[in-house]
Amino acid sequence: MATDIIAPDRLKIGAHELASRLIVGTGKYAGYDLMAESLTLSGTDCITVAVRRERLIDAAGRNLLDFIDTNRYLLLPNTAGCFTADDAIRVARLGREILLGLENPGADWVKLEVLGDKKTLLPDPVATLAATEKLVAEGFAVLCYTTDDPVTAKRLKEAGAASVMPAGSPIGSGQGILNPNNIRICLEYLKDGDPDYPVIVDAGVGTASDVTFAMELGVDGVLLNTGIAHARDPLAMARAMRAAIEAGRLSYLAGRIPRKLYATASSPDEGVIAPRSAR
Repeated sequence: MATDIIAPDRLKIGAHELASRLIVGTGKYAGYDLMAESLTLSGTDCITVAVRRERLIDAAGRNLLDFIDTNRYLLLPNTAGCFTADDAIRVARLGREILLGLENPGADWVKLEVLGDKKTLLPDPVATLAATEKLVAEGFAVLCYTTDDPVTAKRLKEAGAASVMPAGSPIGSGQGILNPNNIRICLEYLKDGDPDYPVIVDAGVGTASDVTFAMELGVDGVLLNTGIAHARDPLAMARAMRAAIEAGRLSYLAGRIPRKLYATASSPDEGVIAPRSAR
């Protein structure tokens, strides 16, 4: 059945609906002005902000939030830099208080990161599960950064996560989707009987083709930061990421043709002037 490309194709996570399937971070930019323009060009309507207090103020004493239109963007506070469940829970609560003060509707959710070590920045699955259970009990919609391990992804959903966010590859590595088969199995487990459950690839995306590939696997969105912020031209890459998320989503909905070992002629056999050679 043909896809109605005009129909709204919104991403629903918890109580929130997003017009763009691209969620963009706010760190690592050369300056807040560049960040603000990149966010605009990316087409995102949801941005994630690390709540750690020292990262809200730059070296010049400028506040990150002064460069973000909180009436335009839905803010997703995150617990980046936390290495224990207790720290992540504390930071999530702090983020909720900050966003309540800003009267931003993002106060009810959190992107949960509980990291295992500083070298890989891979998530600690045990601590992530413990923090998820606690934050869900406190009424948070929890979006969990996790590995691409399907069993862990399943456990996080069972604990009440509003979205599971498997990493394509380690944070900031730019390696893209290292194990697409694991992402496929995550999708199978998480969407079994629940096809609208949102699964978002988080981390490791290095360029626009990585985004398109992730979307063509069938994930519902992509969260990225370094791929734009550390590009040679962040503004151009922001535009490329916007096009990639839209192309990948449309391609997934349209459905790729089967891969075949041998060629198939594009022109029909009927009406040819001379019979085709069997060779």
